[in-house]
Amino acid sequence: MRTVEFQQYGGPEVLTVVAAEVPEPGPGQVTVDVAWTGVNFADLKARAEGYRVPALPYVPGLEVSGRVRALGDGVTGLTVGQEVVALTEGGAYAEVVVADAATVFPLPAGLDLRTAATLPTVLPTAYALVHTVGRLQPGESVLVQGAAGGVGTAVGRLARAAGAGAVYGVVSSAAKAAHAKEHGYDEVFVGAFQEPVRQATGGRGVDLVLDPVGGDTLRAGLASLAVFGRLVSFGNASGAGPWSVGQPELYPLGVSVSGFSILTLAGTAPDALRRLTEQAFAKVADGTVTLPVTAEFALEDAAEAHRLMGGRTSTGKLLLRVSE
Repeated sequence: MRTVEFQQYGGPEVLTVVAAEVPEPGPGQVTVDVAWTGVNFADLKARAEGYRVPALPYVPGLEVSGRVRALGDGVTGLTVGQEVVALTEGGAYAEVVVADAATVFPLPAGLDLRTAATLPTVLPTAYALVHTVGRLQPGESVLVQGAAGGVGTAVGRLARAAGAGAVYGVVSSAAKAAHAKEHGYDEVFVGAFQEPVRQATGGRGVDLVLDPVGGDTLRAGLASLAVFGRLVSFGNASGAGPWSVGQPELYPLGVSVSGFSILTLAGTAPDALRRLTEQAFAKVADGTVTLPVTAEFALEDAAEAHRLMGGRTSTGKLLLRVSE
């Protein structure tokens, strides 16, 4: 089979197509004949910095749609040939991928494989940020970094459906702002946001901040919270050192900070991940959320997908076409 791997860290050019043996599932695992693979910023960080890479060479990729190829010992509830979506620990830039059965889900009703490939990482993350971790209440306001990306697009729709009083986004360009406004955002700030947020809220600040950037952006988000506000960190796209907060930041307004990683949850609490994913997929089935595929590439053109996402001009979701 074909895979796309990198043997050293670097730019998109280190991604190469290689031939590999078809894997077999171990106990509690499933192999999937991949139809589509989602491209995520975590893939770029793996390629460039070694994020979550256990060893080289490494095949990136965290989510796929396709058909069950084989079942490992002890797997129930799935059948060979069944159309599924799956969250993986890596290896998804391939024609066949191995996944733990706990992170393999039947194709949501009414969806095709192409659309379903947008879901495994993005939608449960967005759902958790709004509902499970962020605990957004009707009438509250939310500020979302990266509002035009995959997670940001889904969060806009989910926050609006949850009855948010105001949904604010932060993006890096006017084109991205236009995209975000089509997906539930009331107002979108380009670049600096701390003062505009205070102005938009009459000095009050927002109830919930969702931050995948870290560093100075996280600090500005923390300073944008209202009394008793919450900030959820779900990434570190800035590459800044680990953040920390303490009494000086939290005590004056009674604010709180929490974190979320779907990949970590998959390893530590797979049953919780499964419940979360089922709740999130229901929001696609009922029409609350749609995730636009804004670009697709052949598997062998994965480097071009990385260049587009790395250039910070993409919106929505990028996919690799593996088979159809």
